[in-house]
Amino acid sequence: MKKKIMNTKYIIVLFLLLGFTACNSPEDVLRDNNIPVPKEIILPDLTSGVADFSKYVSVGNSLTAGLSDGTLFLAAQKNAFPKILSEKFELAGGGAFTQPLVSDNFGGLALNGTRIEGFNPRFVTTGGAPQPLESVIGPVTVTTDIVLNNPTGPFNNMGVPGAKSFHVIAPGYGNLANLPLANPYFIRMTGNTPNASILELTMAQNPTFFTLWLGSNDILGYALTGGDGTNPITDQPTFDFAMTTIVNTLTSGGAKGVIANIPYVSDIPNFTTIPWDLLDPTDPDFESILPLIPTLNAQLYGPLNQIFTALGEPDRVNLLSADGPNPLLIHDETATDRSAEIAATLTPVLGAPTAGAFGAIFGKCRQAKPDDLILLAAGSQIGKPAPGLPAPVNVNGISYPLQDQLVLIPSEQAEIKTAVDNFNATIEAAAGQAGLAFVDANTLLSQLKDTGIASNNFILTSDLVTGGAFSLDGVHLTSRGYAIIANEFMKAIDAKYGSNFEASGNLVDIGAYPTNYSPLLQ
Repeated sequence: MKKKIMNTKYIIVLFLLLGFTACNSPEDVLRDNNIPVPKEIILPDLTSGVADFSKYVSVGNSLTAGLSDGTLFLAAQKNAFPKILSEKFELAGGGAFTQPLVSDNFGGLALNGTRIEGFNPRFVTTGGAPQPLESVIGPVTVTTDIVLNNPTGPFNNMGVPGAKSFHVIAPGYGNLANLPLANPYFIRMTGNTPNASILELTMAQNPTFFTLWLGSNDILGYALTGGDGTNPITDQPTFDFAMTTIVNTLTSGGAKGVIANIPYVSDIPNFTTIPWDLLDPTDPDFESILPLIPTLNAQLYGPLNQIFTALGEPDRVNLLSADGPNPLLIHDETATDRSAEIAATLTPVLGAPTAGAFGAIFGKCRQAKPDDLILLAAGSQIGKPAPGLPAPVNVNGISYPLQDQLVLIPSEQAEIKTAVDNFNATIEAAAGQAGLAFVDANTLLSQLKDTGIASNNFILTSDLVTGGAFSLDGVHLTSRGYAIIANEFMKAIDAKYGSNFEASGNLVDIGAYPTNYSPLLQ
């Protein structure tokens, strides 16, 4: 069926004028007021081009699964970008689309009645900074249990939160017996074939069309741990082998598809929300440090400044100002270790044991600079006492350096950017060699940060809480953000396979999709 549309501005004017001339026809009203009568726009019928959407399967990680606000929950899953796509594909010959839906809108996972550590309910906002759901509405019972109530497949949405490239081809990744190495989200999906890989379960469905958005977790784990080494970046040969295997297998039966690349972490709000110079005693949030500044300068910042200056590093730690923003105090693993010099200088004043402890704490410290990225997780720790340390050298970011896992220093950012660029080269080459459509998600998310993206009456940005595109975890998208992604995938399909989702008026209205969900969502 062809779509017929009229320009919105004419509709508004027409309704206003009809209020005064209700007896005339709409066309007469426009002519009488010297307004051109708009021509009815008839859009073409939707066509799939050379794409076959009869069996669509999506492969990926949390961005494919629809994870939002730090977890999977029902409302967000139902607005995952593959689900949005499937509803449009259905209009062009697509079939049913089944997802491994969770059991509630709280989020989180349980194992035989006990909540799994690290798999918690969602974040919410009451107008300010993100908060855990339970801090707003009180304790909840997580009902999605990976032993007691797993859904039945096969699943068209094969997005598995936490999956890296090589996990997609790994047997046993969804086997309960392999915990903690197995993925609890994938355990819910494997059913009576616990050792089957994500790729095997995908191919068992004989897909005719697929989407593939993978690779973020190969880098994101490193970034979200501040580059401390506990979650390293996937090495290039492993990534190349995994992606080549996945793409070759997905296309082996003639399926067509779309592949998207990886965004820069410096473009997402988890790494851009907290400023490097957060400590502002004129800000109500930090005015409590104002009376402490003289003591901090006299007993900590002043002595450190003198020591570092004498060692040829005059700008490593400077005195705090009472009049405006001050840099956070951070640990820098690449800084010259001055533990011994600090201890030696302070031993006559503090005694050897205390001076030695002081040197160990501050030997690799420095004040943050504009090119440092502070992780969102630091927000709950800055200004709070560090566990197990005595006052006064125990206040995170002020009198105790923010530790490595909470900061991305420039050298770590450079590692990440190099990996993203190299991985994206592999992804784009794989798309080209296999004749697949390609979505440049990297550029798209950079636009969100730099200029925002206008769509209908909305401008989406990467600002946390208020930007509309990123959810409250600062990493994953809102439902509105996923709608933007779905539109970009459809545009790429149009360009490659001759479909006409855009020309036929079948891109989605992003305004129909929510941003932040209520804490009381049931």
